Amino acid sequence: MIQEERKMTLKDNGSLNSVQNLILENREKLSISGVLDVLSFDDQIVILETELGMLTIKGEDLRINKLSIDTQDVIIEGSITSLSYSEKEEKKSTSLLGKIFK
Repeated sequence: MIQEERKMTLKDNGSLNSVQNLILENREKLSISGVLDVLSFDDQIVILETELGMLTIKGEDLRINKLSIDTQDVIIEGSITSLSYSEKEEKKSTSLLGKIFK
């Protein structure tokens, strides 16, 4: 299957919808697809920007075992205690008119 087909599916109205997979094995290994960027990480928290919003992973002894920006895949290992999504923030207008009418 082509990589782009795996990540995108067509909705009924013809628009593209992102597909993201999270696979958690024994609360010790987390495989994530659809990762756009790693914003922050240490041994207790990892914050990722994904196609479906910001994803925060909490735990102990966390480490990023695999990171591939080309395929948008990340594997995190350690003792995982929490996964939480937050909505993507809309990009604010940085034009002069946008700042004036803010």
